[in-house]
Amino acid sequence: MTESDGKPHQGPAGSADEPVYADRVYRSIPGVISGVLLLAVAAWLIGDAALTGTGKTPYVALAAVPVFAFPVIAYTLRPAVLANDRRLVVRNPLRTITAPWAAVDALRAGYSVELLADGRKFQVWAVPVSLRQRKRANRVRDRGGAEHVSRLGMVVGKQPTPVVAGASDPTRAWSDQVVGILQEMAERNSSRPDASGPVTVSWCWWIIAPTLVGLIALITVIAA
Repeated sequence: MTESDGKPHQGPAGSADEPVYADRVYRSIPGVISGVLLLAVAAWLIGDAALTGTGKTPYVALAAVPVFAFPVIAYTLRPAVLANDRRLVVRNPLRTITAPWAAVDALRAGYSVELLADGRKFQVWAVPVSLRQRKRANRVRDRGGAEHVSRLGMVVGKQPTPVVAGASDPTRAWSDQVVGILQEMAERNSSRPDASGPVTVSWCWWIIAPTLVGLIALITVIAA
C-alpha cells in the first residue's frame, strides 16, 4: 500500500525553486496486520507465563521476548520502500539499501520483486508478489473491465476499467503496479544532478543485536 502526505518540503532538488515532496511509502498492509496480531498474542502468552509461571518459567518467558519480538518486527513491521525524486530506499528485515536513481538499473517483478542497482541484485521484501492476485487481475483484464463486488462478496456486474490517474488498476496486481511506478520514477529522475551516487547497504543492528543477546540469555536460562 502507499502512504504519502503529498506536501512539498524544502530541501535539495534539481533547482532552487523546485519543491521536494515527501517520500512515497509502499508496504504490505497484510504483513503489518499479521505482525501486530503476532505481537499481541505473544505479549499475552509471555505475560501470563511471567506472572503465573513457576520455577524457571518466568525467566525463560522474559528471555524469549527479544528472541521472538524483534524478528517479528523485522519481517512484518519494518519492511518498506521509500521513494522520492532523488533516491530509492528499500528497508528489508535486516538491511537497508539506499540507491540513488542514477544507480538503479531496473526493478522487476517475477516470483518476487527485485531491485537491480550498481551491478547487484536485492530482494524487496516490502512488496510481496501474489500469484493469486496476478491471476485475478489477468482475468479482469481478459474480460475487459473490473468486476463490481457487493458487500457480501458477490459479483453483481462489471464496470469499465478506471482510467483516473493515480487510481488502483484492477487489471494489474499490486506488486506489478508498484514496480511500474518505481521504474517510471527511476527513468524520470536518473538524470537529476542530485540523484547520483553509490548504492549503500547498512545492517539493522537494533534488530540483530537484541535478538542475539536475547538468544544467549535464553540458552543460559534454559541450561542453568
